[in-house]
Amino acid sequence: MTDLPHSRAFENPYAALDRPSWRAIAQALRNNALASFPPRAFDDMAVGRSFAGRQQIILNEPEGIRHVLIENAGNYRRTASVGRALGPVVGRGLFLAEGSDWRHQRRMLAPAFAPRMMAPVAAETARACRQAIARLQVHRARPVELFPHLQLLALDVAAATLFSLDITAEGPPLRAAMQLYATGIGRPSMLDFILPRGWPTPRSWARWRFRRAWMRRIARILAQRAQRPASAGERDLFDLMAESGVPHRERVEQAATMLTAGHETTAVALAWAIHLVAAMPDVQQRIADEVATLDLSPVGAIEALPRLAYTRAVIDETLRLYPPAFSLVRQARAADMAAGIAIAPRAVVLIVPWVLHRHRRLWRDADTFDPSRFLPGSEPPARFSYLPFGTGPRACIGAQFALTESTLALASLVQAFRIEPLDHEPLQPVASITLQPDRSPSFRLRPR
Repeated sequence: MTDLPHSRAFENPYAALDRPSWRAIAQALRNNALASFPPRAFDDMAVGRSFAGRQQIILNEPEGIRHVLIENAGNYRRTASVGRALGPVVGRGLFLAEGSDWRHQRRMLAPAFAPRMMAPVAAETARACRQAIARLQVHRARPVELFPHLQLLALDVAAATLFSLDITAEGPPLRAAMQLYATGIGRPSMLDFILPRGWPTPRSWARWRFRRAWMRRIARILAQRAQRPASAGERDLFDLMAESGVPHRERVEQAATMLTAGHETTAVALAWAIHLVAAMPDVQQRIADEVATLDLSPVGAIEALPRLAYTRAVIDETLRLYPPAFSLVRQARAADMAAGIAIAPRAVVLIVPWVLHRHRRLWRDADTFDPSRFLPGSEPPARFSYLPFGTGPRACIGAQFALTESTLALASLVQAFRIEPLDHEPLQPVASITLQPDRSPSFRLRPR
Protein backbone atom coordinates (compact mmCIF):
# COMPACT_ATOMS: atom_id res chain seq x y z
CA MET A 1 0.00 0.00 0.00
CA THR A 2 1.43 3.42 -0.89
CA ASP A 3 1.22 6.21 1.64
CA LEU A 4 -1.34 8.90 0.95
CA PRO A 5 -0.58 12.52 1.84
CA HIS A 6 -1.00 12.96 5.61
CA SER A 7 -1.73 9.24 5.92
CA ARG A 8 -0.37 6.16 7.58
CA ALA A 9 -1.56 2.59 8.03
CA PHE A 10 -2.80 1.50 11.46
CA GLU A 11 -3.69 -2.11 10.94
CA ASN A 12 -5.88 -4.24 13.15
CA PRO A 13 -3.41 -5.79 15.64
CA TYR A 14 -5.68 -8.70 16.54
CA ALA A 15 -6.40 -11.78 14.47
CA ALA A 16 -8.77 -14.32 15.97
CA LEU A 17 -9.33 -17.72 14.44
CA ASP A 18 -11.83 -17.75 11.59
CA ARG A 19 -14.05 -20.06 13.61
CA PRO A 20 -13.04 -19.69 17.26
CA SER A 21 -14.49 -22.01 19.88
CA TRP A 22 -16.86 -20.60 22.49
CA ARG A 23 -14.04 -20.95 25.02
CA ALA A 24 -11.75 -18.83 22.84
CA ILE A 25 -14.49 -16.22 22.47
CA ALA A 26 -15.08 -16.21 26.23
CA GLN A 27 -11.36 -15.73 26.92
CA ALA A 28 -11.17 -12.86 24.44
CA LEU A 29 -14.24 -11.19 25.93
CA ARG A 30 -12.68 -11.43 29.35
CA ASN A 31 -9.25 -10.08 28.30
CA ASN A 32 -9.85 -7.94 25.21
CA ALA A 33 -13.03 -8.27 23.16
CA LEU A 34 -11.26 -7.05 20.01
CA ALA A 35 -9.52 -10.42 19.81
CA SER A 36 -12.88 -12.18 19.49
CA PHE A 37 -13.67 -10.86 16.00
CA PRO A 38 -12.45 -13.24 13.27
CA PRO A 39 -10.62 -11.95 10.16
CA ARG A 40 -13.59 -12.76 7.93
CA ALA A 41 -15.71 -10.28 9.89
CA PHE A 42 -13.73 -7.52 8.14
CA ASP A 43 -14.71 -8.92 4.71
CA ASP A 44 -18.12 -10.54 5.12
CA MET A 45 -21.37 -8.61 5.56
CA ALA A 46 -22.52 -10.96 8.32
CA VAL A 47 -20.77 -13.61 10.39
CA GLY A 48 -22.85 -16.09 12.36
CA ARG A 49 -21.57 -18.22 15.18
CA SER A 50 -22.73 -19.91 18.36
CA PHE A 51 -21.74 -18.67 21.79
CA ALA A 52 -22.96 -20.11 25.08
CA GLY A 53 -25.75 -21.92 23.26
CA ARG A 54 -27.10 -18.82 21.51
CA GLN A 55 -26.92 -17.53 17.98
CA GLN A 56 -24.53 -14.58 17.67
CA ILE A 57 -24.34 -12.46 14.52
CA ILE A 58 -21.66 -9.89 13.70
CA LEU A 59 -23.67 -7.63 11.38
CA ASN A 60 -21.98 -5.32 8.84
CA GLU A 61 -24.71 -5.15 6.19
CA PRO A 62 -25.83 -1.48 6.18
CA GLU A 63 -29.47 -2.25 5.40
CA GLY A 64 -29.47 -4.90 8.12
CA ILE A 65 -28.06 -2.37 10.58
CA ARG A 66 -30.78 0.08 9.58
CA HIS A 67 -33.39 -2.59 10.23
CA VAL A 68 -32.08 -3.56 13.67
CA LEU A 69 -31.36 -0.07 14.99
CA ILE A 70 -34.16 1.91 13.31
CA GLU A 71 -36.91 0.04 11.46
CA ASN A 72 -37.49 -2.66 14.07
CA ALA A 73 -35.61 -1.22 17.03
CA GLY A 74 -38.40 -2.20 19.42
CA ASN A 75 -37.57 -5.86 18.85
CA TYR A 76 -34.06 -5.44 20.25
CA ARG A 77 -32.81 -4.65 23.73
CA ARG A 78 -29.45 -4.43 25.44
CA THR A 79 -28.11 -7.72 26.77
CA ALA A 80 -27.95 -8.57 30.45
CA SER A 81 -24.14 -8.46 30.35
CA VAL A 82 -24.19 -4.76 29.39
CA GLY A 83 -26.36 -3.90 32.36
CA ARG A 84 -24.25 -5.97 34.73
CA ALA A 85 -21.01 -4.29 33.64
CA LEU A 86 -22.20 -0.69 33.20
CA GLY A 87 -25.07 -0.45 35.68
CA PRO A 88 -22.81 0.22 38.69
CA VAL A 89 -21.28 3.23 36.89
CA VAL A 90 -24.19 4.75 34.98
CA GLY A 91 -27.13 3.60 37.09
CA ARG A 92 -30.58 3.56 35.52
CA GLY A 93 -30.13 6.76 33.56
CA LEU A 94 -30.68 7.28 29.85
CA PHE A 95 -28.02 4.84 28.66
CA LEU A 96 -29.60 1.73 30.18
CA ALA A 97 -33.25 2.83 30.33
CA GLU A 98 -35.75 0.96 28.16
CA GLY A 99 -39.22 1.50 26.67
CA SER A 100 -41.41 4.33 27.96
CA ASP A 101 -38.91 5.16 30.72
CA TRP A 102 -36.23 5.78 28.08
CA ARG A 103 -38.58 7.89 25.93
CA HIS A 104 -39.51 10.06 28.94
CA GLN A 105 -35.85 10.56 29.88
CA ARG A 106 -34.84 11.37 26.33
CA ARG A 107 -37.52 14.07 26.00
CA MET A 108 -36.56 15.60 29.33
CA LEU A 109 -32.83 15.70 28.57
CA ALA A 110 -33.00 16.78 24.92
CA PRO A 111 -32.97 20.58 25.60
CA ALA A 112 -29.61 20.28 27.36
CA PHE A 113 -28.08 18.95 24.12
CA ALA A 114 -29.92 21.16 21.60
CA PRO A 115 -27.87 22.95 18.91
CA ARG A 116 -28.17 26.27 20.76
CA MET A 117 -26.20 24.71 23.63
CA MET A 118 -23.08 24.28 21.51
CA ALA A 119 -22.03 27.88 22.21
CA PRO A 120 -21.79 27.23 25.98
CA VAL A 121 -20.06 23.92 25.27
CA ALA A 122 -17.49 25.71 23.10
CA ALA A 123 -16.93 28.41 25.74
CA GLU A 124 -16.51 25.88 28.57
CA THR A 125 -14.18 23.77 26.43
CA ALA A 126 -12.03 26.82 25.69
CA ARG A 127 -11.94 27.72 29.39
CA ALA A 128 -10.99 24.18 30.42
CA CYS A 129 -8.34 24.01 27.69
CA ARG A 130 -6.75 27.24 28.91
CA GLN A 131 -6.50 25.80 32.40
CA ALA A 132 -5.14 22.48 31.13
CA ILE A 133 -2.56 24.21 28.95
CA ALA A 134 -1.44 26.33 31.91
CA ARG A 135 -0.95 23.15 33.97
CA LEU A 136 0.94 21.51 31.12
CA GLN A 137 3.31 24.47 30.72
CA VAL A 138 5.30 23.20 33.71
CA HIS A 139 6.10 20.05 31.71
CA ARG A 140 7.63 21.95 28.80
CA ALA A 141 10.27 19.78 27.11
CA ARG A 142 9.88 17.17 29.87
CA PRO A 143 8.05 13.85 29.51
CA VAL A 144 4.34 14.02 30.34
CA GLU A 145 1.52 11.50 30.14
CA LEU A 146 -1.33 13.36 28.45
CA PHE A 147 -4.13 10.81 28.88
CA PRO A 148 -4.85 11.65 32.56
CA HIS A 149 -4.90 15.36 31.69
CA LEU A 150 -7.35 14.72 28.85
CA GLN A 151 -9.62 12.69 31.14
CA LEU A 152 -9.76 15.48 33.71
CA LEU A 153 -10.28 18.11 30.99
CA ALA A 154 -13.27 16.22 29.58
CA LEU A 155 -14.73 15.65 33.04
CA ASP A 156 -14.32 19.34 33.81
CA VAL A 157 -16.22 20.31 30.63
CA ALA A 158 -19.04 17.83 31.27
CA ALA A 159 -19.55 19.00 34.86
CA ALA A 160 -19.39 22.69 33.98
CA THR A 161 -21.67 22.49 30.95
CA LEU A 162 -24.29 20.07 32.24
CA PHE A 163 -24.36 21.01 35.91
CA SER A 164 -22.60 24.40 36.15
CA LEU A 165 -20.11 22.84 38.56
CA ASP A 166 -16.39 23.19 39.18
CA ILE A 167 -15.21 19.71 40.15
CA THR A 168 -11.48 20.37 40.10
CA ALA A 169 -11.11 18.79 43.54
CA GLU A 170 -13.43 15.82 42.89
CA GLY A 171 -12.11 15.02 39.40
CA PRO A 172 -8.97 12.99 40.24
CA PRO A 173 -10.64 10.67 42.79
CA LEU A 174 -13.60 10.17 40.44
CA ARG A 175 -11.27 9.21 37.61
CA ALA A 176 -9.25 6.90 39.86
CA ALA A 177 -12.38 5.08 41.03
CA MET A 178 -13.68 4.67 37.49
CA GLN A 179 -10.35 3.37 36.21
CA LEU A 180 -10.13 0.88 39.06
CA TYR A 181 -13.61 -0.39 38.26
CA ALA A 182 -13.02 -0.61 34.49
CA THR A 183 -9.82 -2.62 34.88
CA GLY A 184 -11.15 -4.81 37.68
CA ILE A 185 -14.65 -5.98 38.54
CA GLY A 186 -16.12 -4.02 35.63
CA ARG A 187 -14.57 -6.41 33.14
CA PRO A 188 -17.13 -8.99 31.99
CA SER A 189 -16.79 -12.60 33.03
CA MET A 190 -18.15 -15.68 31.30
CA LEU A 191 -21.09 -15.80 33.72
CA ASP A 192 -22.05 -12.22 32.81
CA PHE A 193 -22.80 -13.50 29.31
CA ILE A 194 -24.48 -16.81 30.02
CA LEU A 195 -26.59 -16.25 33.16
CA PRO A 196 -30.20 -15.08 32.62
CA ARG A 197 -31.11 -11.47 33.24
CA GLY A 198 -31.49 -10.76 36.96
CA TRP A 199 -29.35 -13.66 38.15
CA PRO A 200 -26.38 -12.72 40.37
CA THR A 201 -22.81 -13.52 39.42
CA PRO A 202 -19.79 -13.93 41.72
CA ARG A 203 -18.97 -10.26 41.04
CA SER A 204 -22.45 -8.94 41.82
CA TRP A 205 -21.73 -8.18 45.48
CA ALA A 206 -18.51 -6.27 44.72
CA ARG A 207 -20.26 -4.35 41.93
CA TRP A 208 -23.13 -3.49 44.25
CA ARG A 209 -20.70 -2.11 46.81
CA PHE A 210 -18.96 -0.08 44.11
CA ARG A 211 -22.30 1.24 42.87
CA ARG A 212 -23.32 2.36 46.36
CA ALA A 213 -20.02 4.21 46.93
CA TRP A 214 -20.04 5.67 43.40
CA MET A 215 -23.57 7.02 43.66
CA ARG A 216 -22.72 8.58 47.03
CA ARG A 217 -19.86 10.42 45.32
CA ILE A 218 -22.18 11.71 42.60
CA ALA A 219 -24.80 12.68 45.21
CA ARG A 220 -22.24 14.79 47.08
CA ILE A 221 -21.34 16.60 43.86
CA LEU A 222 -25.01 17.28 43.08
CA ALA A 223 -25.55 18.54 46.61
CA GLN A 224 -23.17 21.40 45.80
CA ARG A 225 -25.33 22.32 42.81
CA ALA A 226 -28.56 22.09 44.81
CA GLN A 227 -27.32 24.79 47.19
CA ARG A 228 -27.18 27.31 44.37
CA PRO A 229 -30.22 29.27 43.16
CA ALA A 230 -31.64 28.52 39.74
CA SER A 231 -29.88 30.35 36.94
CA ALA A 232 -31.64 33.30 35.35
CA GLY A 233 -30.06 32.46 32.02
CA GLU A 234 -29.82 29.23 30.06
CA ARG A 235 -31.00 26.23 32.06
CA ASP A 236 -28.54 23.43 32.62
CA LEU A 237 -29.31 19.75 33.03
CA PHE A 238 -29.79 20.11 36.79
CA ASP A 239 -32.42 22.81 36.20
CA LEU A 240 -34.23 20.65 33.64
CA MET A 241 -34.40 17.71 36.05
CA ALA A 242 -35.57 19.94 38.91
CA GLU A 243 -38.30 21.51 36.78
CA SER A 244 -39.46 18.07 35.67
CA GLY A 245 -39.85 16.91 39.26
CA VAL A 246 -37.27 14.14 38.96
CA PRO A 247 -36.80 12.51 42.38
CA HIS A 248 -33.42 12.91 44.06
CA ARG A 249 -32.32 9.30 43.51
CA GLU A 250 -33.11 9.49 39.80
CA ARG A 251 -31.24 12.80 39.50
CA VAL A 252 -28.17 11.16 40.98
CA GLU A 253 -28.31 8.23 38.57
CA GLN A 254 -28.90 10.49 35.58
CA ALA A 255 -25.95 12.62 36.64
CA ALA A 256 -23.84 9.47 36.91
CA THR A 257 -24.80 8.55 33.35
CA MET A 258 -24.09 12.00 31.94
CA LEU A 259 -20.85 12.65 33.79
CA THR A 260 -19.48 9.21 32.92
CA ALA A 261 -20.67 8.96 29.31
CA GLY A 262 -20.24 12.71 28.83
CA HIS A 263 -16.51 12.64 29.41
CA GLU A 264 -15.17 9.10 29.05
CA THR A 265 -15.69 8.67 25.31
CA THR A 266 -14.46 12.21 24.56
CA ALA A 267 -11.30 11.74 26.60
CA VAL A 268 -10.55 8.44 24.89
CA ALA A 269 -11.14 9.95 21.43
CA LEU A 270 -8.78 12.81 22.27
CA ALA A 271 -6.15 10.38 23.55
CA TRP A 272 -6.20 8.48 20.26
CA ALA A 273 -6.18 11.74 18.25
CA ILE A 274 -3.13 13.01 20.15
CA HIS A 275 -1.38 9.68 19.58
CA LEU A 276 -2.09 9.88 15.86
CA VAL A 277 -1.08 13.50 15.27
CA ALA A 278 2.09 13.05 17.35
CA ALA A 279 3.02 10.07 15.16
CA MET A 280 2.42 12.06 11.95
CA PRO A 281 4.15 15.47 12.07
CA ASP A 282 2.69 16.53 8.72
CA VAL A 283 -0.85 16.02 10.04
CA GLN A 284 -0.02 17.98 13.18
CA GLN A 285 1.53 20.78 11.15
CA ARG A 286 -1.55 21.09 8.98
CA ILE A 287 -3.67 21.48 12.12
CA ALA A 288 -1.19 24.03 13.46
CA ASP A 289 -1.43 26.02 10.22
CA GLU A 290 -5.23 25.92 10.39
CA VAL A 291 -5.41 27.19 13.98
CA ALA A 292 -2.49 29.64 13.93
CA THR A 293 -4.60 32.79 13.55
CA LEU A 294 -7.84 31.61 15.17
CA ASP A 295 -9.25 32.94 18.43
CA LEU A 296 -9.84 29.84 20.55
CA SER A 297 -10.69 31.79 23.69
CA PRO A 298 -14.04 31.31 25.48
CA VAL A 299 -15.34 34.31 23.52
CA GLY A 300 -14.08 33.28 20.08
CA ALA A 301 -14.29 29.48 20.17
CA ILE A 302 -17.80 29.06 18.76
CA GLU A 303 -17.03 31.35 15.79
CA ALA A 304 -13.73 29.55 15.17
CA LEU A 305 -15.38 26.12 15.11
CA PRO A 306 -16.62 26.20 11.45
CA ARG A 307 -13.08 27.14 10.36
CA LEU A 308 -11.60 23.97 11.88
CA ALA A 309 -12.42 21.77 8.88
CA TYR A 310 -9.18 19.79 8.86
CA THR A 311 -9.04 19.44 12.66
CA ARG A 312 -12.60 18.13 12.62
CA ALA A 313 -11.69 15.70 9.81
CA VAL A 314 -8.84 14.38 11.98
CA ILE A 315 -11.30 13.79 14.82
CA ASP A 316 -13.75 12.05 12.47
CA GLU A 317 -11.03 9.79 11.09
CA THR A 318 -9.79 9.05 14.61
CA LEU A 319 -13.32 7.98 15.53
CA ARG A 320 -13.36 5.73 12.50
CA LEU A 321 -10.16 3.86 13.33
CA TYR A 322 -10.54 3.94 17.11
CA PRO A 323 -14.23 4.31 18.00
CA PRO A 324 -14.51 4.70 21.81
CA ALA A 325 -17.94 3.01 21.75
CA PHE A 326 -16.49 0.00 19.95
CA SER A 327 -19.56 -2.28 19.98
CA LEU A 328 -23.35 -2.04 19.98
CA VAL A 329 -24.90 -5.21 21.38
CA ARG A 330 -28.58 -6.06 20.98
CA GLN A 331 -30.63 -9.14 21.81
CA ALA A 332 -33.66 -10.06 19.72
CA ARG A 333 -36.93 -10.35 21.64
CA ALA A 334 -38.57 -12.28 18.79
CA ALA A 335 -37.53 -13.88 15.51
CA ASP A 336 -36.67 -11.39 12.79
CA MET A 337 -35.16 -11.03 9.31
CA ALA A 338 -32.60 -8.30 8.62
CA ALA A 339 -31.37 -7.84 5.03
CA GLY A 340 -32.05 -11.52 4.34
CA ILE A 341 -30.33 -12.66 7.54
CA ALA A 342 -32.47 -14.81 9.82
CA ILE A 343 -32.28 -13.79 13.48
CA ALA A 344 -33.60 -16.24 16.05
CA PRO A 345 -35.38 -15.25 19.27
CA ARG A 346 -32.83 -14.27 21.95
CA ALA A 347 -30.05 -14.16 19.36
CA VAL A 348 -27.35 -11.57 20.05
CA VAL A 349 -26.66 -9.10 17.25
CA LEU A 350 -23.26 -7.39 17.34
CA ILE A 351 -22.96 -4.14 15.40
CA VAL A 352 -19.28 -3.39 15.95
CA PRO A 353 -17.87 -0.01 14.87
CA TRP A 354 -14.37 -1.43 15.43
CA VAL A 355 -15.12 -3.95 12.67
CA LEU A 356 -17.56 -1.89 10.60
CA HIS A 357 -15.19 1.09 10.31
CA ARG A 358 -12.36 -1.15 9.06
CA HIS A 359 -14.51 -3.28 6.77
CA ARG A 360 -12.69 -3.80 3.50
CA ARG A 361 -15.85 -3.80 1.37
CA LEU A 362 -17.14 -0.57 2.87
CA TRP A 363 -13.96 1.54 3.07
CA ARG A 364 -11.09 2.26 0.70
CA ASP A 365 -7.73 1.47 2.35
CA ALA A 366 -9.66 0.62 5.48
CA ASP A 367 -6.65 0.52 7.85
CA THR A 368 -5.15 3.78 6.59
CA PHE A 369 -5.49 7.03 8.53
CA ASP A 370 -6.74 9.49 5.93
CA PRO A 371 -8.59 12.60 7.21
CA SER A 372 -9.38 13.65 3.63
CA ARG A 373 -12.30 11.18 3.73
CA PHE A 374 -14.14 13.70 5.92
CA LEU A 375 -13.10 17.03 4.42
CA PRO A 376 -15.81 19.24 2.91
CA GLY A 377 -16.49 18.18 -0.66
CA SER A 378 -15.41 14.57 -0.14
CA GLU A 379 -17.85 11.79 -0.83
CA PRO A 380 -19.50 10.96 2.48
CA PRO A 381 -19.31 7.43 3.91
CA ALA A 382 -22.08 5.05 2.95
CA ARG A 383 -25.01 5.29 5.34
CA PHE A 384 -24.74 2.97 8.33
CA SER A 385 -21.06 2.26 7.65
CA TYR A 386 -19.84 4.95 10.08
CA LEU A 387 -21.41 4.80 13.54
CA PRO A 388 -19.14 6.35 16.19
CA PHE A 389 -22.25 7.52 18.05
CA GLY A 390 -24.68 4.81 17.01
CA THR A 391 -27.76 5.64 14.97
CA GLY A 392 -31.52 5.62 15.16
CA PRO A 393 -33.64 6.53 18.17
CA ARG A 394 -30.90 5.43 20.58
CA ALA A 395 -28.08 7.35 18.93
CA CYS A 396 -25.88 9.16 21.44
CA ILE A 397 -27.72 12.28 22.62
CA GLY A 398 -24.39 14.03 23.19
CA ALA A 399 -22.81 13.48 19.76
CA GLN A 400 -22.54 17.17 18.84
CA PHE A 401 -21.38 17.98 22.37
CA ALA A 402 -18.54 15.46 21.99
CA LEU A 403 -17.57 16.59 18.48
CA THR A 404 -17.53 20.26 19.47
CA GLU A 405 -15.44 19.56 22.55
CA SER A 406 -12.95 17.19 20.96
CA THR A 407 -12.39 19.39 17.89
CA LEU A 408 -11.74 22.51 19.96
CA ALA A 409 -9.58 20.65 22.48
CA LEU A 410 -7.34 19.15 19.78
CA ALA A 411 -7.08 22.54 18.06
CA SER A 412 -6.18 24.29 21.33
CA LEU A 413 -3.50 21.77 22.30
CA VAL A 414 -1.85 21.88 18.88
CA GLN A 415 -2.05 25.69 18.84
CA ALA A 416 -0.19 25.76 22.16
CA PHE A 417 2.31 22.92 21.73
CA ARG A 418 4.29 20.89 19.25
CA ILE A 419 3.49 17.38 20.52
CA GLU A 420 6.30 14.84 20.11
CA PRO A 421 6.01 11.13 20.96
CA LEU A 422 8.57 9.65 23.35
CA ASP A 423 7.19 6.13 23.31
CA HIS A 424 7.61 4.62 19.85
CA GLU A 425 6.22 1.19 20.69
CA PRO A 426 2.90 0.51 18.95
CA LEU A 427 -0.05 1.57 21.08
CA GLN A 428 -2.62 -1.22 21.19
CA PRO A 429 -6.37 -0.74 21.66
CA VAL A 430 -8.02 -2.63 24.49
CA ALA A 431 -11.79 -3.08 24.71
CA SER A 432 -12.71 -2.14 28.26
CA ILE A 433 -15.77 0.01 29.00
CA THR A 434 -14.48 2.08 26.07
CA LEU A 435 -11.73 1.47 23.51
CA GLN A 436 -8.77 2.36 25.72
CA PRO A 437 -5.09 2.46 24.75
CA ASP A 438 -3.16 -0.34 26.46
CA ARG A 439 -1.03 2.18 28.32
CA SER A 440 -0.66 5.92 28.81
CA PRO A 441 2.29 6.94 26.61
CA SER A 442 4.58 9.88 27.30
CA PHE A 443 4.99 12.92 25.08
CA ARG A 444 7.21 15.97 24.97
CA LEU A 445 5.46 19.33 24.64
CA ARG A 446 7.34 22.18 23.00
CA PRO A 447 5.64 25.60 23.01
CA ARG A 448 4.86 26.99 19.58
